[in-house]
Amino acid sequence: MQEMELRFAGSVPASYERLMVPLIFQPYADELARRAHRLQAKRILETAAGTGVVTRALHEALPLAEIVATDLNQPMLDIAEERIRSDRVHFLQADAQDLPFGDESFDLVVCQFGSMFFPDKTRGHSEARRVLRNGDHYLLAIWDDIGRNALSAATQGVLIDMFADNPPLFLCEGPFGYSDPARIERDLRDAGFHTIEIDTIELRSRSASARDAAAALCYGTPMSIELEDREPGSLDRAFEQVEQSLRTFEGSSGLDAPMSAHIVTATK
Repeated sequence: MQEMELRFAGSVPASYERLMVPLIFQPYADELARRAHRLQAKRILETAAGTGVVTRALHEALPLAEIVATDLNQPMLDIAEERIRSDRVHFLQADAQDLPFGDESFDLVVCQFGSMFFPDKTRGHSEARRVLRNGDHYLLAIWDDIGRNALSAATQGVLIDMFADNPPLFLCEGPFGYSDPARIERDLRDAGFHTIEIDTIELRSRSASARDAAAALCYGTPMSIELEDREPGSLDRAFEQVEQSLRTFEGSSGLDAPMSAHIVTATK
């Protein structure tokens, strides 16, 4: 996980929170919170919490629940902690593959768009199962195929055109590299889960403009580091071309594009 932690460094956490969260993460955070509310959990563990978009949604949906939000990246958690002030919510730097909690410590484990980055996905799922009480739930959001996520697909297309010999592939290999439901189910079964439900949910990416969305995708993700490591000016040039491409999705009320993710419920 160390390499990915380093990618979410420097200016990325703040840009991620300001730009990416409203564009693509908030809608699925709200969906997870609705599902968590139905489960009425009292002690919740969140792994790969990032800057806390799901943490906030969970706290609003279940204000009396105790929430422990963890992430490997402390700068991301620092931003989350600044935005959530509650004696019911606690933040802790921790690796989802090696959780510092005893067996059967929680009645819900939640992970939004983090499991794609686990080097050993089965181990990460096994740790979630270990800390769950019997009969309780592991709730995940995992991106569907990049082709069903229009803004990211368009951005990846621009980068392939710009750098045909060696394109930056963070989007394909990172966020969208774990999209096969059969593989997800197999990994969860290998981790010890036997009751697994996978719903593929299409929501909408919305932004005031193509320019704002392009800024989110180019400056608010570790892709910015990949681009900055190339020749000078690569990041800014990519931003301009991505903006041009995303204008396809822009209308009189702003930018609107489809996105799709798997919502997974695994029961111990």
